[in-house]
Amino acid sequence: MPMNIIHDPHGVPRIVLTEPMGSSAEVLLYGGQVVSWKNDRREELLFMSSKAVWKPPKAIRGGIPVCFPQYGNFGTLEQHGFARNRMWSLDNSPAPLSPATNSSTADLILRPTEEDQKIWPRSFELRLRVSLSPGKLTLIPRVRNIDSKSFSFMFALRNYLSISDISEVRIEGLETLDYFDNLMSRERYTEQADAITFDGEVDRVYLKTPSKIAIIDHEKKRTFVLRKDGIPDAAVWNPWDRKAKVIPDLGDEDYKSMLCVDSAVVESPIVLKPSEEWKGYQELSTVSSSYCSGQLDPRKVLYGLT
Repeated sequence: MPMNIIHDPHGVPRIVLTEPMGSSAEVLLYGGQVVSWKNDRREELLFMSSKAVWKPPKAIRGGIPVCFPQYGNFGTLEQHGFARNRMWSLDNSPAPLSPATNSSTADLILRPTEEDQKIWPRSFELRLRVSLSPGKLTLIPRVRNIDSKSFSFMFALRNYLSISDISEVRIEGLETLDYFDNLMSRERYTEQADAITFDGEVDRVYLKTPSKIAIIDHEKKRTFVLRKDGIPDAAVWNPWDRKAKVIPDLGDEDYKSMLCVDSAVVESPIVLKPSEEWKGYQELSTVSSSYCSGQLDPRKVLYGLT
């Protein structure tokens, strides 16, 4: 598989993906985690904590962690499950996906260790394909049940997006939806606002979301478009100032330049019978936007009305 694998300063194997237009992405075997995505102008599009811990067994705060087989504390395992702080391997047989033939795709796989099976006694294969193309980063997660009995799991791709200022950002595409509010003992509410904006801590899981969500950054005149399939929910998180100060691996001011908008399976966990496989799909892309000149109608971004 033609790709560049380096060992970063922390000794963790890192896959570097590039494409001819100049954008790049970096994926760690530790956690199967995308830790960088830069556009053709070399601007970093993903947030990484200024206090991120890069050594096992800590999860790395930033990029795109993989949450499996649990999301958040919606279960009995450690928060967000164990996939994000395990060492993955290169997947040389990603069938039924065709093998990667270029330097802008990486296939990874995670199988459970004996220790994993003590805390979650299931036999599985968790695969992740990361593909880079101009202006676009695509992740295809798959879970196969190789156990003799059925099991269920939650899943999420936790997208730490790099933004100009949390006060300048709005999310469109989640209006009128029900959500669990983790700040209110997971009570269920219905979103009343026309768009989600931020003036304090937000920690919500939106349910049965559309296939497209727009994250509009007014100051950078950039819109992230999140497209997903097979991953019905979406979580939104920003810790704001007080919570940021008590999270040990997050800088006190980091909350201003980050926003998590996650593709998630929370409300209705996936159930797999023996030999069955689940497949999800997530695509992150960016488009230039300029509200002051009225060049971008958010409804066109969301619904393709171009």
